[in-house]
Amino acid sequence: MKFDRELISNGNPMEMVVGFSRAVRVGPFISIGGTAPVDIDGKTVGIGDVAAQTRQCIEIIKAALEQAGSGLHDVVRTRVILTDIKNWKASIDVRKEYFREVRPVDTIMAIDRFVNPEWLVEYEADAIISDWGG
Repeated sequence: MKFDRELISNGNPMEMVVGFSRAVRVGPFISIGGTAPVDIDGKTVGIGDVAAQTRQCIEIIKAALEQAGSGLHDVVRTRVILTDIKNWKASIDVRKEYFREVRPVDTIMAIDRFVNPEWLVEYEADAIISDWGG
């Protein structure tokens, strides 16, 4: 069985510069790469506030999933990438608001910094459309 490949964009100009998509859907599978806490103009949301940044990341992921014909209910994995591991609880408290019932698997990790030093967190997600009929 061959699946079509659908590239999901949110209009970020860096997509063409770097050569990436906000999300890629292949059949029932959707992968969403590192999602930064930015607004429609590319400006950082919630500078200094990991909870606000987490909420923005998840809202961007939610919109990409909906554009791909899915939603947060189909998420099977999230990855939380922080610049300070001490912020894990504040970020996870927001994540729970979205995923308490879905309960996807999760990885939490820390790195030195992101491309933009204002970012405290990025999120990634993978989803499988559970009611996909092919």
